[in-house]
Amino acid sequence: KMQTINDYINEYTIQLRKGQIQKAYKGIMTFMSELKNYMAGRHPEYAASALYFGYMDMTYFAFTPVELKKKNLKIAVVYLHEQNRFEVWLGGSNRKVQAEYIELLRKMDIGCYKLSQTGPGVDSIIEVQIDDRPDFEHAADLMQKIEDKTIELSNNIISILT
Repeated sequence: KMQTINDYINEYTIQLRKGQIQKAYKGIMTFMSELKNYMAGRHPEYAASALYFGYMDMTYFAFTPVELKKKNLKIAVVYLHEQNRFEVWLGGSNRKVQAEYIELLRKMDIGCYKLSQTGPGVDSIIEVQIDDRPDFEHAADLMQKIEDKTIELSNNIISILT
C-alpha cells in the first residue's frame, strides 16, 4: 500500500528516539554557523547572509563579494544532507537573473565549470563540488578547504565577467 504522512511520521519518530539524528543535525548546524563566522571574519569585503537551515535537504549561506552582488549574483556555500557533500554555487538573486546569466555564460569560456540547466527546483548557475566525504572531526581543515574553493570560484567568476 502507499505510505501515508502518518507512516512517514511514525518512521521519523522511531529514528528520532535513537538520538543520532539530532546529534548529527546539531553538529552540521554548529559547523555551518562557525564556518560562516570564520569566513565572514576573514573576508569583511564579502556580504554574508543568514544561515538557511532548510528541510534536512540542504543548508546554506550566501557569501558574496561586492562585485558580484552588484550584478545580482550570489555565491552560496551549500551542505547537501542526503549526499553528505559540500558544494559552492553561483546563483542569481532570482530565477530571471539566473536564466539570463546561464544564457550569457553559455557564450563565454568558463573553463572547467559546467552550467546548470534551468528548470524547476534548480537554484544555481554553476555548482562546484568541494568535498563529498567531509571530515567533521577536522573542522579547521574542512573550513579552510571550503573557504579556498569559495574564494576561488568568486575570483574566477569576477574574472570571467570582466
